Amino acid sequence: MSNPNTHHRASRLTRRLLGQYLLAVTGFLAALGVGVLLAWRICRLFIWQASDPLYQMLSFVQDYILVFLGGAFLLGWAGITYRFISRPLRYLDQVAAAAGKLAHPSEEPILLPEDLAQTEYELNQVRLRALRDARAAQEAEQRKNDLIVYLAHDLKTPLTSVLGYLNLLHDEPGLTAEQRAKYTGIALDKAKRLEELISEFFDITRMDFRTLGGNGEPIQLSILLEQLVDEFYPAFAGKDLTCRTDIASRLVVRGDPDKLARVFDNVLRNAVSYSVSGGQVDLEARVDGESVEIAVRNEGLEIPEKELTNIFQKFYRLDQARSTRTGGAGLGLAIAREIVERHGGSIRAESDGRRTSFVIRLPRAEEETP
Repeated sequence: MSNPNTHHRASRLTRRLLGQYLLAVTGFLAALGVGVLLAWRICRLFIWQASDPLYQMLSFVQDYILVFLGGAFLLGWAGITYRFISRPLRYLDQVAAAAGKLAHPSEEPILLPEDLAQTEYELNQVRLRALRDARAAQEAEQRKNDLIVYLAHDLKTPLTSVLGYLNLLHDEPGLTAEQRAKYTGIALDKAKRLEELISEFFDITRMDFRTLGGNGEPIQLSILLEQLVDEFYPAFAGKDLTCRTDIASRLVVRGDPDKLARVFDNVLRNAVSYSVSGGQVDLEARVDGESVEIAVRNEGLEIPEKELTNIFQKFYRLDQARSTRTGGAGLGLAIAREIVERHGGSIRAESDGRRTSFVIRLPRAEEETP
């Protein structure tokens, strides 16, 4: 669909060039008339002899004055027309050359004549956007390469353990039943961890974040959170945790329900993994101005203040030794932050030395009436 502002600017430039053209033609005609008049007055100041060649030439010009005036007018008009036709053609060549630079944008700004100042500005905006997109693509490529490196690194340890214990079971026929059961259990645990790692890597690579945000569907967040808490009951019971909820009713946000469910699933899973056994996990959700604030708190080890922002980085783990037991490749919270920010919200971590809190804020939406 065409931009009316572009048409307006184009017509304004056309009118300006046409006005300048008409003014040049009118000025040329006036100058031609004044020149003829001055020549006539000057010639009358002299006394001419009929045999004078100059007099004969001027007489010839006088006899065919209309022809000479017409020829002078045509030559002048042709010169002016050529000049004004060549100018927009030069503009077109300059714009085409500038547009060609957009195929390989550089830091050097695009420069056009003053008449094309607005076009120059818009082309430079396109150039800057192209540079930003190129940098983003380069960063995305780098992230993909990093992902491959981390994938190889994180999969190597559990895979080596699995192969080691399987080889031990295969090569040592004299193992007791108790030893075989023990080594088989260890190999199974390592294989499960390997499966979890692969699942996380698949999630981060195939997740499409482009469709998130305020254009999504209305989500009854209160119901979603209550359902997730019910689903986590076995995980809470497995670590002898209690879960206290304080969820306001009729909390509504807009977005992708599956991806937001993934956010709260990741945060709750993190709370379970890093809670002390027999502790308590709190989940609170309320309206705060134009936002909905959701807080998940658990009792666990203190997180140093300098680490509170790092835990949202991809592949970051606060405790490398504990990560072996808790599983995960350090992608869960990175995925959560990406989803929340694409929904126009924010996520942060807080720690007071005994309790760790993850606070999520999302834009509040109006509940749609049937």
